[in-house]
Amino acid sequence: MGIFDKIKGIFRANSEKKKKLDKDKKKELDKDDLIESISSLESNIKLKEEVKLDIGSSIGPEPESEPELDSEPEPAPESEPELDSLKDDDSEGFFSIFSKNKKRKLDKTLDKTRDGFFSKMKMFFSGKNKIDDEFLDRLEEMLIVADIGVKTTVKIIDLVEDYVSKHKYLDESELKDILKKEIIHLLSLNDEYNSELKQDTKPYVILFVGVNGVGKTTTIAKLAYSLKKSGKKVLIGAADTFRAAAIDQLDSWAKKINVPIVKQDMGSDPASVAYDTMQSAIASNFDYVLIDTAGRLHNKINLMLELEKITKAVNKLLPSAPNEVVLALDASTGQNALEQAKQFLKATNVTHLALTKLDGTAKGGVVISICDQLKIPIKYIGVGEKIDDIQLFDKMQFVESLFK
Repeated sequence: MGIFDKIKGIFRANSEKKKKLDKDKKKELDKDDLIESISSLESNIKLKEEVKLDIGSSIGPEPESEPELDSEPEPAPESEPELDSLKDDDSEGFFSIFSKNKKRKLDKTLDKTRDGFFSKMKMFFSGKNKIDDEFLDRLEEMLIVADIGVKTTVKIIDLVEDYVSKHKYLDESELKDILKKEIIHLLSLNDEYNSELKQDTKPYVILFVGVNGVGKTTTIAKLAYSLKKSGKKVLIGAADTFRAAAIDQLDSWAKKINVPIVKQDMGSDPASVAYDTMQSAIASNFDYVLIDTAGRLHNKINLMLELEKITKAVNKLLPSAPNEVVLALDASTGQNALEQAKQFLKATNVTHLALTKLDGTAKGGVVISICDQLKIPIKYIGVGEKIDDIQLFDKMQFVESLFK
């Protein structure tokens, strides 16, 4: 074959390759057109399937104008507590002293945290006749894994190092005592264990804040039921009007536990709902008012303005209200709960914390980290899935259960 024949062959091959590429490109374009058509069809179907929820309403004062609210995706619904305990004849109330039943429940709640941390510590300590750098490194690692957090862990390790430098030797029992004392010290903001909520005013108003999905609504239901079980008259206010699901869920719980609720339509002014709730509570001589609010952490300005309006609304009718502003946090998320709390505190004032889902996690050490880092007392803890599985936080009992 001559040189020209070879050149012609190359051009012919390139031409055929180009035709093939053009053909493949056309197929891709046809495929893209098909995908675009399907997406458009799905969007039209979705629009046709949207419905408007019809929720019962109550009358309130003329709502003030408020900033336009940003939409947010619906979180997964909170898991509902078991209702078996509604049938129990247990006379032990929410304000009773820390009984054997409560202690047993708390012990069980901390099983995963206790087993995860102390079993590892005991295993590593076995056969050791001194505390060396290797042991301190492992202890530091175990504390962090238990979600006590880096900053709080460093405080504990420094204390252990100081003790070892003075006493040279430290056995397992001594180490536990040191850890115990330091954790009690870190929980010092909870020095006053309230066996009873101080009801200086009536009604006693508790405002709940927190992002959606942390167990805030369930905590309100649990607390309302426990207060009612203790002989208190409780009223719930559904001021999270940003989400229809929040109103529906709280309304459903109110019916199940037979506690009255004040609500309005989705999109109503939350301050109007809070005002209505306070009016009803004062007129009917309620002991406690529990008000739910929206948790739009992604929009701090709207959140601050909304909570400020709600506070002013309840304050008009009762100057001391709200008595508590409780931030609900999911303990099972560990250090993420701490970071979430820090962001929330930039948007609003918080007086107490409620830690939910403490029973289902090995990250119970986050209780210590949160109290140490935030300097806000923990008031309520969720210790199980039943409707009355909520306790007032007792730091001494918590530490005793942790080191059991």
